[in-house]
Order: sequence, then structure tokens, then C-alpha cells
Amino acid sequence: MKNYKLFIVSLFLTSIFSFGQNGPLREHFKQKKEKIKALKVAFITTELDLTSDEAAKFWPIYNAFEDKQLEIKKQKFKAYLERTDANLIDKLSEKDAASLLTQMESNEDDLFQLKKKFISSLKGVLPSNKILKLKKAEEKFSKKLLQQYRDKKNNR
Repeated sequence: MKNYKLFIVSLFLTSIFSFGQNGPLREHFKQKKEKIKALKVAFITTELDLTSDEAAKFWPIYNAFEDKQLEIKKQKFKAYLERTDANLIDKLSEKDAASLLTQMESNEDDLFQLKKKFISSLKGVLPSNKILKLKKAEEKFSKKLLQQYRDKKNNR
């Protein structure tokens, strides 16, 4: 689980830094991101055994959820980086540290509320057992992606 979180953070950081780059590097990361997204769509569709009708209703909801979730995580991470640049945590005043914690809690609450709304939206589109399978499929996909990353890294 720790490696999974580390992978997600590193993927997120890579994404953020690549958006600031121009030229081939940015295009390379954009292509990689699109490839991963396409693999994820195929994987989840297969794992959930979505019908064409279910898929047509599911993917717009899922994509909107993913976009909003990414937006909230970017805000959370940006605020954290701005406040803790160059390991300044020890230098934060109690007031600033408390403010940062409040902001982090607010972002976590926003993510929680978003997930609740997402699940509620899915209930009108998918049977409950497929909604449960979705969480498992996302975890399996992340593990598979992480394993491929490790394999690629070890083969260098």
C-alpha cells in the first residue's frame, strides 16, 4: 500500500512538472497519460463486464469524477507545496500550520463528498455489485500498472 501511494504521488508530481515543460517532453507525457487512460478504460470495461448501454452511461460519469478528483488533488498538493517549500515546515508559525491542516482537511472532505456523490450517481446506472467491482478493478489496475513500472525499471 505504501508503494502504491508512493507511485501515485510520483505519477502526480511527474504530471505536474511535465505540464510546465514545453516541447517533446510534455508531448511524451501526454501520450503516456492517454495510453494509460485507454488501458484503464479497457481494463475496467472488461472487469465490470459492462454492456454497451452501461458503458455509454458509466464513462461520462466516471470521467467527470476523475477530472474533479484530479482537480481537488492538484489544489491540495499545490497548497501543500507552496507552504512547505524547501522543508519550511519547522519554520511555519502555529497559525500557518493550523491553516494548512484546515485546508488539507477541507480538501479531504471535498474528496469524500465527491466520492459519495459519484457512488450515488452510479447507482442509477449500474447494479450495486458492479459498483463494488469498480473499486476492486481500480485497485487491480493500479497494482498492474505499478508492477509494469517496476518490471520496466528492473530491466534497464
